[in-house]
Amino acid sequence: MDRSTTILGIGHCCQDFICTVEAYPPEDGSTHILSIDDSQGGGAVATALCAASRLGASCCVMANLGDDAAGDRILWGFRSFGVDASLVRRVAGGRSSTSYVMVDPANGSRTKFPYRDALPPIPFDGEQRRAIAEAAVLHLDGTQYDNALRAAEIAKAAGTPVSLDGCSRQGDNAKNLRLAELADVLIMNAVYPFAVSGRDDLEGALHFMAGLGEKRAVVMTAGKDGSYALIEGKVLHIPAFPVNAVDTTGAGDVFHGAFLVKWLETEDVRACLRFASAAAALKCEKPGGRAGIPTRGRAETLAGC
Repeated sequence: MDRSTTILGIGHCCQDFICTVEAYPPEDGSTHILSIDDSQGGGAVATALCAASRLGASCCVMANLGDDAAGDRILWGFRSFGVDASLVRRVAGGRSSTSYVMVDPANGSRTKFPYRDALPPIPFDGEQRRAIAEAAVLHLDGTQYDNALRAAEIAKAAGTPVSLDGCSRQGDNAKNLRLAELADVLIMNAVYPFAVSGRDDLEGALHFMAGLGEKRAVVMTAGKDGSYALIEGKVLHIPAFPVNAVDTTGAGDVFHGAFLVKWLETEDVRACLRFASAAAALKCEKPGGRAGIPTRGRAETLAGC
């Protein structure tokens, strides 16, 4: 891979099985599955990489996967989006992460049954350390905390910028604070900054998170309400772009991937936010986390850049 320009991702990789059911049943009941979509992978970092690749960036994933059918499909998903999977290692007898999502067509509700793999941690040997040191940016989601922390520490020592998707939290908040401190680009969901900072006001929470280490960008995504960023000491609101949304699954992940694509070209956070918001909005026009990821041209047109 061309590591000098590569977004390297380490985080949750899974295979999604999206099942549309007649109606969600009561406990100890049953229902019929009307359709099954097993064509899309999931995971915060995994989907961000697929988005960034479709938007024109060079992307690579580092992960352990089981040598099972789900692992095969996860790999196929990366390759179909042009994501370099040469740093993925298969674990003999291991079971890869999967997620079964039950969709009730009456109201669009989604009930998830995720299986998190119990695969061994990444060893971070010489090849893996070199990949982190030579990447343009390292993107993490914190789901596999020990992997994320070790990777962030290696990146910081090597001078590689760290991007963190603030979505997954540990029970011990000291761990959340430590990982957030190592992030140069910190983009969080609407719960993370309040829960980690202990503040109940948006401005105070964002200022607190910005004070953890040295930050180049601090952002909170808020779904249909758009996103909020701390820029030059003030909170800036970027409204969401109106689209005919049918499914928001993966929108935040696409936001991360798009933001990094633009950020590697310009550190104008406002421009990055508009581009990321446009890409995330367009994704919502199709069901699933990846089917709606737009081309760069469509995202730029909507963003007006």
